Amino acid sequence: MTAPLSLERLRSDVAEVLAEEPGSFADDDNLIDLGLDSIRLMSLATRWREAGFEAGYLDLAQDPTVAAWFHLLEGKR
Repeated sequence: MTAPLSLERLRSDVAEVLAEEPGSFADDDNLIDLGLDSIRLMSLATRWREAGFEAGYLDLAQDPTVAAWFHLLEGKR
């Protein structure tokens, strides 16, 4: 496993797939409303699984916010 998944890294990963700046959205914004689609969500899930975090697509899709994902991923490493 790589280094712990920090909130900053999670924001950065999400911003990268959305082609946005990490500060352009709040941690509790619904990322689907901001343009996150299923392909990008799968990309994030794969990236985080490869880093050692159990990030299932369905788990992430249930509550698509940075805050929820950080809580979920921290509990599943």
